[in-house]
Amino acid sequence: MHLRHLLFIAIFTLLGACASKGIDETLSETALYQQAQTDLEKNRYSSAVSKLKALESRYPFGRYAEQAQLELIYAYYKNMEPEASRASADRFIRLHPQHANVDYAYYMKGIASFDQDRGLLARFLPLDMSQRDPGAARNSYNEFAQLTNRFPNSRYAPDAKQRMIYLRNLLAAYEVHVAYFYLKRQSYVAALNRGRYIVENFQETPSVADGLAIMTEAYQHLALNDLAEISLETLQLNYPEHASLASGTFKPRVKDYDERSWLSMATLGFIEGNEDLRPQQTQASKDVIRQYEDAAEQVPDSVRTAINNDKPKRSWLNRLTFGVFGK
Repeated sequence: MHLRHLLFIAIFTLLGACASKGIDETLSETALYQQAQTDLEKNRYSSAVSKLKALESRYPFGRYAEQAQLELIYAYYKNMEPEASRASADRFIRLHPQHANVDYAYYMKGIASFDQDRGLLARFLPLDMSQRDPGAARNSYNEFAQLTNRFPNSRYAPDAKQRMIYLRNLLAAYEVHVAYFYLKRQSYVAALNRGRYIVENFQETPSVADGLAIMTEAYQHLALNDLAEISLETLQLNYPEHASLASGTFKPRVKDYDERSWLSMATLGFIEGNEDLRPQQTQASKDVIRQYEDAAEQVPDSVRTAINNDKPKRSWLNRLTFGVFGK
């Protein structure tokens, strides 16, 4: 066990030395910090990361050590290294729990997870985020919740709360997709449980209406007509504009087994007929992006940090090549 620890320390030291390679060893603490600041200002984030790491390793108790740790979180984030950004934020929180700017570390943890959930393709293509694995979104929500609970008066709290609205809607919409998947596979009890979970745990989100529709449909398939009527009445009373009520009566999204096409039955449901069961047609996924856009517009200008303001305009060539060419 001790040998493993020694190997870990040796590897860590070697990595730190490699990161500092090419950086003038005669630079003073102030000069190194100023160079890192210049790199950040000119969007040279990889170079900024190397210099901030060198600054911390060479002057661990210097006047800029704590500030370098904070700015390393941001530099990693801008260098598209969300895991490193979150790890740096965790380290800062662990080392400096009473620091005046520790709320920034909590905020950046949430931001890094937030962008990690969106992913590279989502920045260029109109993907439905509610269909993706919600792991990073759930982490981001929990991290923003930690910030708002521990530092309710933080300058970052308003922005975090607005992002939490979007993330909560996103998590609820994901549950809707899973529930419809269960309906499609005739797992009616599982679909019912998901629908009930949505209604009980995601109040004030667009997905509640979908949850009630799922409960109604699952109860109907299970021949629990009284319970189906109760769910349907609740849906009609609170969400009369829901898509399942468009024809004036409740219209199930999933057909009974006997009503499915021969192609659907032959392929065990993997190939359907003309019925459109795409998850993106749910009410929740239609509303989730609109809800986020509305929330984003309400963020006060005072909390719009450089994270949102320093994005340079990119040419069509840069977007087309995912940033490889053009500026």
